[in-house]
Order: sequence, then structure tokens, then C-alpha cells
Amino acid sequence: MTKLKNLKKSTKSNLITFGIVILFYIVVQILSGADLLTSSFSGQLVPICAYVVLAVSLNLTVGILGELSLGHAGFMSVGAFAGTLVWVLLCETAPAWLALILAFVVGGIAAGLFGVVVGVPVLRLSGDYLAIVTLAFGEIVKNFMNACYLGYDSTGIHFSLKDSASMGLADDGVVLINGAMGITGVTKASNFTIGIVLVLITLIVVLNLIHSRAGRAITAIRDNEIAAQSIGIQITRYKLMAFITSAVFAGLAGVLYSLNFSTLVAKKFDYNTSILILVFVVLGGIGNIRGSVIAAAILTVLPELLRSMNDYRMLIYAIVLIVMMIFNQSPQMIAWRKRIAERFAARRAKGKHPTKEVG
Repeated sequence: MTKLKNLKKSTKSNLITFGIVILFYIVVQILSGADLLTSSFSGQLVPICAYVVLAVSLNLTVGILGELSLGHAGFMSVGAFAGTLVWVLLCETAPAWLALILAFVVGGIAAGLFGVVVGVPVLRLSGDYLAIVTLAFGEIVKNFMNACYLGYDSTGIHFSLKDSASMGLADDGVVLINGAMGITGVTKASNFTIGIVLVLITLIVVLNLIHSRAGRAITAIRDNEIAAQSIGIQITRYKLMAFITSAVFAGLAGVLYSLNFSTLVAKKFDYNTSILILVFVVLGGIGNIRGSVIAAAILTVLPELLRSMNDYRMLIYAIVLIVMMIFNQSPQMIAWRKRIAERFAARRAKGKHPTKEVG
């Protein structure tokens, strides 16, 4: 009975989360059809979707697994460059829908492979090693892509870490990655609909994983790793499952984000980006998937909404961060929200089962 009640509660919570995303999409489409959206807000729609995917996927590692990762921008960068290269090479020769699907698939797989490379040695350790290594990983990826030169001609593929001239391209050669200038001349392919579809896919996978047997094992590891190991849970296996899943969706978000611009540069995926994604997770509530969705959407668009208030924009942004932190993390506020929820539940139950007067 208790299991059935918990299942109904989680299903209802998941449906509310999906409903929020779908309602947001419908409202935006209505406003867009009525030509009521500003160009600034329209330009933020795809980044909002990308950051929502990043926040939800990072919450799987930080909130559900209980490991601190500071290199989510590194996985995002790997996915972005791998997917964009596939798109640039195929968009003119293959059907656009096929090239786009392959770009997302390759970007996700590439990020997942790097998740294995980082996760296998580090997730066997304890403490803050994961945070240190993922932070280093993100910086390594950024610096490597800044120094990377890649191109091709009739003789094959050429690569250099010095400059584009040292690749020795023939007259028919094409430079794909031009060091710190990155990939230029990218045909934009991302749109709001693709972003919402990716958000829904992310939520389906992550929420189903959390409420599955594997998800319960991951949660047990977070709560007490020694106790989980004592009852036969394979610690490394489930840690890797959560970490790699998180990395794959970071790569997919990177593809979505990169194909929204005509130029892709590595400096977009620096340490500050990883911290920004972590801020979304913390402010939305660690382990709270719906909170990550809402926090990522609000905090992505808020700086643009406050752009007209140049002198006070960052001050207001900081105040909003503090208020959200207090509302989501303060024990007093959590207790107050629980009391309000219990009162509403009691009133609703009383309305469904009114007391009968005895005549």
C-alpha cells in the first residue's frame, strides 16, 4: 500500500514537471504567433532549453548520486565540437534531419566516452577528488580546443597544435577548427521546438532512472555508501551509470547550444559556465529535478530582462539568487512550505469527505 502511494505521488510529481515544460512551450508559441515576443527573449529560448538539460543532468550527479562535479562545461564542450563537426560535414550532402540527428548522436556519444575516461579512475575514490579532476578536465578541454587546428583536403585529414599554416593544406583544403577562432560559418539548425523535445527526453530518461531499481541503488549510495556496499550494491557500477548519463546529456545540450550560433569557440565552455550550471542546481534544490528546470529557465532569462536597468542589473540578480537560496535551502522555509502543503491537503480531503449531520 505504501509503495503504491509513493508511486502515485512520484507519478503525479513527474506529470506536473512535464506539464510545466509543455505549458511553457504552448505559451511561447502563442506569444510568438501574436508577435508579442521581443527579439532578445526569442534569442534566449534555445539557451534556456540547453541550460535546463544541463541543470537536470548535473542534478543527477550532484543531487541523486551525491558527488560534486565542476566540469560539466567540459562535457558540454566535447559534445558541442563533436556534434558541430558532424553537422558542418554533412549538412550540405545529407538530408538536414539526418545530419542533425547524427550530430546529436555523435555529440552525446563523444561526451559519454569522456565521461567513462574521467569517471572510471575517479569514481573509485572518495571525498573531493571528483570535483578536482572534473574541474581540471574542463580546463584541459578548453585549452586543448583553443590550440587545436583541424582541416582536410584531397589528401586527407590534417591536424596541428601550432597554427593553421603548419597543417600543410592543399589549395582545395578546408579548415574545420581554427584554434581560438573555433568553428566558423556554421549553419544554424537549433530551434525552440528541438530544444523542448530534448528537455522532455532528458526528463523522461532522468526521472525514470531515479525511480527505477538502479535509481534507488544510486540514492542508497548517496545516503550511506558503506551500508549500500554491505548489502551487495555495486558501488562503482551505479556511480558510473549516473555519471555517464549525466555526461551524455551535457554533450547533447552542447550540440543544441552550439548549433544556435554561427560560430563555436571554446571560451564559451569555461569554468564560469560549470559554476553557473551548479548554481542552477543548488538554487533549484539539490535532488529536485523540477526545481532545476525552473531555476535554469528563470536565471537564464533574468539578466536579459534586467538589461534595461544597467546600473542595478547585477545587484537585482544577486538579490534574486539570495532569496531563492533562502526559500529553497533554509530549514525554516522548508518547514513553512510543508505546513502550507499539509493545510491545503487537509482542506482538500475535508472537501472530498464532508461530515454528515445526524438528524
